[in-house]
Amino acid sequence: MVGTRALSETGDPLLLTPGPLTTARSVKEVMVHDWGSRDSTFLRINKEVLEALPAVVNAAGTHVTVPMQGSGTFAVEAMLTTFVPPAGKVLLLINGAYGHRAKRICDIARRAAVVHETPEDTPPDLAEVERMLATDEEISHVFVVHCETTSGILNPAAEVGAIVARHGRRLLIDAMSAFGALPLDARQVAFDAVAASSNKCIEGVPGLGFVIARESALADCKGNATTLVLDLHDQWQNLAKTGQYRFTPPIHVIVSFHQALKEFEAEGGQPGRGRRYADNCRVLIEGMRALGFTPLLAEDLQAPIIVTFHMPRDPRFVFQTFYDALKDRGYVIYPGKLTVADSFRIGCIGRLDAGHMRGALAAIAEVLAGMGITSLKSAA
Repeated sequence: MVGTRALSETGDPLLLTPGPLTTARSVKEVMVHDWGSRDSTFLRINKEVLEALPAVVNAAGTHVTVPMQGSGTFAVEAMLTTFVPPAGKVLLLINGAYGHRAKRICDIARRAAVVHETPEDTPPDLAEVERMLATDEEISHVFVVHCETTSGILNPAAEVGAIVARHGRRLLIDAMSAFGALPLDARQVAFDAVAASSNKCIEGVPGLGFVIARESALADCKGNATTLVLDLHDQWQNLAKTGQYRFTPPIHVIVSFHQALKEFEAEGGQPGRGRRYADNCRVLIEGMRALGFTPLLAEDLQAPIIVTFHMPRDPRFVFQTFYDALKDRGYVIYPGKLTVADSFRIGCIGRLDAGHMRGALAAIAEVLAGMGITSLKSAA
């Protein structure tokens, strides 16, 4: 029998996932009102959101925010198809599903692409990136995923950026699961664009993607886009001229994101948010190791966003049973996404703290006992 269930501030199960994620009551409550898309109050709120975001990566004054209705992938596709011109060629650094998704985007958009792929638990080989840029002068852009949530790996975006700059090419970053939690400094990393979304480390709700774009680079992108709705240059120009979106914006999502940004700043911005997530990650990994689970990644490769664990070999461990029993106790985790090993994932982000992680660990121990497993150490 399940005892007390873990609940969020609004009485929902806790989402130990990479987003959508557990959000604060205050972030949800502001959505109970309605605004017109041309209403002056909404236009002010939207302007404040767009102006606040570049500062998160120390890009105020050089970069602008271009919002894109939809999930994070909308923003990534908009970034790739707006910034890589028809005659361009992008080097895709792939070590997970989101790098492969970028390749699919390029294929559909008929953008030339070459790939440097490493295993899902291995960062890109910087020497190979250097070699490819040195030997292929047609490469105009390099694309990297800052935190690849397939595994939870932290990719060396800054080091890649240094190589790209040295070779005079352009850097595009998918920072979907990193923006607001992991440090990224536009004064030190010369990126043309960074894509992220409302429902990750800023702890808003899903529905808005955005691209932090170097204004001088974006100005050169007119006519590049392969679709009307994902044209960042056109979206940017229309917002600059009218303050309004070209098409209906996700108004409630934007107002909610505005509130989430206030709370993000109150927590200390990226350093404060990053510390809480790092603490969550540390508590989780230490506790799971004590229970006998084995993390996929070495400590120096693990981002404090989501942690992948190898599936135990104990025949009594059935993931669906494990998942359902945890959900019954108020904790929702994620199945694995690896192509090379059975695994599952537990997220560290959202409106969660170390106490929530300890509660999840206690629930996991209880579920294991219910499955007749007293120790995984001999079978892990």
